[in-house]
Amino acid sequence: MTIRNLEYAVSPKSVAVIGATGRIGSVGCVVFDNIVSGGFEGEIWPVNPKHSQVAGHRCYGSVADLPGIPDLAVIVTPPDTVPGIVRELAEKGTRAAVVITAGLNHGNGLRQAMLDAAKPWLMRIIGPNTIGLIVPPAKLNASFAHMAAKPGNIALISQSGAIATSLIDWAAENNVGFSRIISLGEMADVDVGDCLDMLAGDFHTRAIVMYLETIPNPRKFMSAARAAARLKPVIAIKPGRHEQAARAAATHTGALSGADRVVDAALRRAGVLRVDDLAELFDAAETIARYSPLERARVGIVTNGGGAGVLAVDKLVDRGGELAELAPSSIAQLDRVLPPTWSRANPIDIVGDAAPKRYGAALEALAADRGTDVILVMNCPTGLGSSAEAARKVAELGDEGEIGGKPLLACWLGERTANEGRRILTEAGIASFETPEDAAIAASYLSEWSRAQRALLRTPSSWTEGQAAGKAAAYAIFRQVASEGRRMLTEPEAKAAIAAYGIPVPRTIVGRSASEVAQAAGQLLENSERVVVKLLSKVVSHKSDVGGVVLDIATADKAAEAAQSIETSLRTQSPGTEVDGYTVQAMVVRKHAQELILGMNLDPMFGPVILFGAGGTAVEVVNDTAIALPPLDDVLASDVIDATRVSRLLAGYRDRKPANRDAIIAALNGLSQMIVDFPCLVSLDINPLLADAEGVIALDARIEIDPRRVDEAAPNPALAIRPYPSGWSRDFVSDGFSFHIRPIKPVDVALYPAFLAKISPDDLRLRFLSVRKNFPDQMLKRLTQLDYDRDIAFVALEKDTGALAGIGRLSCDPDHRTGEYALLVRSDLQGHGLGWDLLNQVIDYAKAEGIGRIEGIVLNENSKMLTMCREFGFSVAHHPSEPGLSVATLEII
Repeated sequence: MTIRNLEYAVSPKSVAVIGATGRIGSVGCVVFDNIVSGGFEGEIWPVNPKHSQVAGHRCYGSVADLPGIPDLAVIVTPPDTVPGIVRELAEKGTRAAVVITAGLNHGNGLRQAMLDAAKPWLMRIIGPNTIGLIVPPAKLNASFAHMAAKPGNIALISQSGAIATSLIDWAAENNVGFSRIISLGEMADVDVGDCLDMLAGDFHTRAIVMYLETIPNPRKFMSAARAAARLKPVIAIKPGRHEQAARAAATHTGALSGADRVVDAALRRAGVLRVDDLAELFDAAETIARYSPLERARVGIVTNGGGAGVLAVDKLVDRGGELAELAPSSIAQLDRVLPPTWSRANPIDIVGDAAPKRYGAALEALAADRGTDVILVMNCPTGLGSSAEAARKVAELGDEGEIGGKPLLACWLGERTANEGRRILTEAGIASFETPEDAAIAASYLSEWSRAQRALLRTPSSWTEGQAAGKAAAYAIFRQVASEGRRMLTEPEAKAAIAAYGIPVPRTIVGRSASEVAQAAGQLLENSERVVVKLLSKVVSHKSDVGGVVLDIATADKAAEAAQSIETSLRTQSPGTEVDGYTVQAMVVRKHAQELILGMNLDPMFGPVILFGAGGTAVEVVNDTAIALPPLDDVLASDVIDATRVSRLLAGYRDRKPANRDAIIAALNGLSQMIVDFPCLVSLDINPLLADAEGVIALDARIEIDPRRVDEAAPNPALAIRPYPSGWSRDFVSDGFSFHIRPIKPVDVALYPAFLAKISPDDLRLRFLSVRKNFPDQMLKRLTQLDYDRDIAFVALEKDTGALAGIGRLSCDPDHRTGEYALLVRSDLQGHGLGWDLLNQVIDYAKAEGIGRIEGIVLNENSKMLTMCREFGFSVAHHPSEPGLSVATLEII
């Protein structure tokens, strides 16, 4: 239900505490005292039949006795009473509750009974087994935390109450404030995805930090995280990097924690910055929330001490950060303003006797350097220069934490002599750190965030021209295997399937007997020096384990002998297993080729995942692989390659030419598309995939399918990220005007200024239901950067100019039962049927998605829209609570 009714939890005007008491040391006492002492300015109603008053407030005997409808209820009563209390509250009209009570998830049915009681009224439940909810801007502390939290603009979502209270304590000591603190408990209803959806649009919240032990409903989480991360920084700690910790987390939460490398890939793809410990959580939030997203984060360093610069570089590189390479013009400029002994490289060592003027000259040169995106300025205390005066010069040049539009970070080393400098820098809005390592880590956050934002903006397609034949060929293979009741494809079948998706394979001939093997070898040896003979079996997957592979065969007779030896070995290794035949292929010898592995498997949380890395027989020992979530495109595939150590070998060295990177990317994209097209895929291994300057070739392939799912339609519903729905693109002519209509892409944000400039103020008012003159960048991003699992927008582009002509939008509930539509057509193009075509496209999409109802909110004076809705069969009625508005509803299913 995403954010439905959650506004009552975070912005309540009245709170009822069911189970409030004055008994010292009880949870009901602590929670009620926290609400009262926190200064909540709305109504506070204690409910407890044993008391007439609690802490000076009249106490009510039951929910029915309350003088009004509480926006938020906090429940701290015994477990067996909770479902009944929830039902009473829901019937009274309460729409949100925090259930602090534990013990509802012990096989007693109470958890489900609580949810059943809330569901008819769409009442939202936070918890159970939570420390509570804290909303500092509203002076609401509905928790049993040991202390209040300072108001601020960072929201905290925590799956651990202990971690939440620890962070509250830490934040108080470090002057960090919060907009919302949500302890999720057992997440019977409200989960991480719901909170992210709510906080994405929360104007009180500038950044979101999360402590995650598990990720329920991963697809919902990915949709919500991607939506939130497009608008504001989202930072997470997810313990369980090691197997023992993962088991501990799973035990704690009672849910699967997931393979950590897959979680890492998912968070990265969602645009979430992952940090390692609690101290980093707020440092990262404070750092990246200061600045707009960067395309790159190449760091330039100015220091008066070379050693400090070296320490910063070490840590920056360790964290995957990027050191800027100074342009020749920048070096020339620095030569003019720095002493001859300066380092003439990055880090820019301006020497220990640097005066403030020298700091200023170096910073101005670096700010003008086009290859530098982030600037770190450092000061080591010396007897030759004042640290405080240097700080004043930096503060003078800094503009709200930036210089020349570039993020400016500072590190003033030392204690007594550095404190004044840090104070000056902090008051000037410049992020200041005590050690080179801390400063470098902060700079690395900007690098990691920029990479995450790049991944977030990618919209890989689910279909492209020319792929239909390949998909049909693979389907025929899978259909045949399924008809035989098999899960495992033979090697020839697997190779034919991947070849259909553009992954090259060697020519393979199947022989059913030794004589046929000899004949096949003779054919291949006409053009090859050697051949390979392999076992063909519908039941044996790993042929090498049973002696089923013979290499380096030079004659047809030796090939026949190889077939006989394979049969003998199979009978010894696996008695009773039949030989279905043999495959014969030319032995591929590429002296300088690198062995790679390319594969997929099903993660229990995030569905299909892609693996890439160093391959060969020692793949487990080498352990150099990277994980990615499909769908991929060229940029995402390239990122996967770069995440491995073998990528350095692929780039070429000594006498080895660089491998054909485009061919490797094409293979990754081919596998990605196969995963999108076929929900039946269970696992796939291509090992080895040889790669060199000539391209790639798959020497072996193994595919497992689920025969029951072969006929399921694409795109694969198990994907954690839904691909760009390119199948919904078409050309059309409307009243003599030619348009191309397609789903919206993030790059379309560039089309909006010209589009909006051609829409009259009145048309904007009719679309947005109020006068609107400004469209902030954040709003335009939200309009153009969609998660296609829950939202769709179709843009109509003029065929001749590519200009944006109109937009049809449908925003759905996560359950896909209802979608809200909206239309906007350029004022100069209205009256030509474009709006009709866009609405028709929206309705067709809703039908295909199985959305039961679409509705739109329309101003009563918008007669053209209301007329069009009636012509489409919408029912139109006055809005039940907003005069001047109508609701147009179309029942589809």
